[in-house]
Amino acid sequence: MGRRTRIYYTESQRALMWERWKAGWTLHQIGHLFDRPHTSVHNVLSRTGGIRPPERRRSSSTLSLSDREEISRSLASGESLRSIAARMRRAPSTVSREVKRNGGREGYRATPADGAAWERALRPKRCKLADNRALASLVADKLRLRWSPEQIDSQTVVKALIKNAGKLPQELYKSLTWDRGTEMHGHTTSAIPRVRHFGPFTGPAECNRATAKPEAA
Repeated sequence: MGRRTRIYYTESQRALMWERWKAGWTLHQIGHLFDRPHTSVHNVLSRTGGIRPPERRRSSSTLSLSDREEISRSLASGESLRSIAARMRRAPSTVSREVKRNGGREGYRATPADGAAWERALRPKRCKLADNRALASLVADKLRLRWSPEQIDSQTVVKALIKNAGKLPQELYKSLTWDRGTEMHGHTTSAIPRVRHFGPFTGPAECNRATAKPEAA
């Protein structure tokens, strides 16, 4: 049995895939559009739980391609790492780590280093609905009732979670409040009236006699 050829999608193809998915196309329809099996489409969409990931942007504080080209030229001319960092107004440790993780003084190249940094910065995070089955079930129930995504806002979800907290796993129940449930526990216990007994309690009849009003003389 021969090995299956791995399928790659370009950025423009992925963008079109997400547009069709948002428009309500099925996996088979999208796969037919690219002349690919629907399983390859599912692999792309399922990585973020069927929700289109935000467009990636570089942070203004990170090294740019022009910065890396400056480092490469300076290394080729024999300049020290500290002098390079001082001219670029960067910490010496920043330049040192950049050079060390990308081939050292002899093997540093700007373009490969920039591409490697872009890949390292990618930290795929699963969406909340994929990690929280209780929340996903709640949202699915609202969608079956034909609620719009705007109606399923954060406040609706929070109120429903608190209302059904007893049905949730203990770990999720504890995470409903910032102090892992102790604040909620304080509110609930303070709202419950306390009954004090000054003698042996034998049953409801004894309690009724203790709380009954004295007969008028």
